[in-house]
Amino acid sequence: MLKDDIAAFREFNRFHTRLAGALNEHLLASDYTLPQVRVLYEVANAPREAPPSARNLSTILDMDTSYLSRIVTGLVNDGLIARAPSENNAKRLELTLSAKGREVFSGLNAASANEAAAHLENLSEAERRELVGAMRRIRRLLGDGPKEPTFILRDPEPGDLGWITHQQGRLYAKEYGWDWTFEALVAEIVGQFAKNFDPSCERCWVAERDGEVIGSVFVVRQDDETAKLRLLYVDARARGLGLGRRLVDETLRFARAKGYKRMVLWTNDVLVSARRIYEATGFELLEEEPHHSFGKDLVGQNWGRDL
Repeated sequence: MLKDDIAAFREFNRFHTRLAGALNEHLLASDYTLPQVRVLYEVANAPREAPPSARNLSTILDMDTSYLSRIVTGLVNDGLIARAPSENNAKRLELTLSAKGREVFSGLNAASANEAAAHLENLSEAERRELVGAMRRIRRLLGDGPKEPTFILRDPEPGDLGWITHQQGRLYAKEYGWDWTFEALVAEIVGQFAKNFDPSCERCWVAERDGEVIGSVFVVRQDDETAKLRLLYVDARARGLGLGRRLVDETLRFARAKGYKRMVLWTNDVLVSARRIYEATGFELLEEEPHHSFGKDLVGQNWGRDL
């Protein structure tokens, strides 16, 4: 590992401890430390039908059992936490908040939310989305995110169309060796879509995960009965999520809803993953023809299906 990466990782950790107030003796101007507040949080948010034990909390918080036991005992002595034997196992002591504990936690929780709001209030909506997305990416990359990362599909926003052009140019150059003329073609298609866009029969979907754009697809009108699927794109980092299939399924649903009778598309035989998606969603190869484009000898293919 590079020393600079390690140093940056440690620098971020130091920043976050300052941001969270972890270096202060008490948290949120209260009488309680950060570990005590975390224990109260976990107990408060545990399912009612399954109150945690100290052992559970030790695992959840990755905290030394002896240290955690002392924290729990202190909170019990302060009257914030109650310990009672489990109905199913008398040796297991379940932890719940007392009435005083619920009152104290409610105040701490509100103070924490207000502190977070103070950090976010001067950011624009786009900046907040970027920040929250970055936080989710950090968790996911370090193994704390959901096992199956989710994504959302939305309409394009300012900057998205340029991003789509840029990213497609980069990806196809890297993976297939296509030259800059492919990016020029993408720019032309995207530009015509924006210039002539008819929301009654055309649409673009942008896929976003953790604040980052990871895919896109377009549907444009070819004629009154025929829709054309264009520029299906899935970022290399998003492969394996089923995103490509989801994007194609959305185009088919949209085309049917708008009264189209048929959908067509053009691709190249080297784009194997995309062709598999088209086949799986009912498209059939109609014709193919060799051509020299984007600095390569390719075989262009026309696909189509009835709706």
